Amino acid sequence: MSFEDKMKKLEEIVTSLESGNLTLDKAVEMYSEGMKLSLDCKTELENAKLKITSVKSGGNDVD
Repeated sequence: MSFEDKMKKLEEIVTSLESGNLTLDKAVEMYSEGMKLSLDCKTELENAKLKITSVKSGGNDVD
């Protein structure tokens, strides 16, 4: 799943959780999925930042 797809799914989860129309079990399930997506996105952003820093410093380790 692309970064953009993960962000879209995360937005959908937040909207659903904020609606208050979920059962407790479904809310917990969606919260857990959202936390995983959030962590995945954070990791991707950190990796992108490292690549940019490497390019700016003249490194050749960019994949």
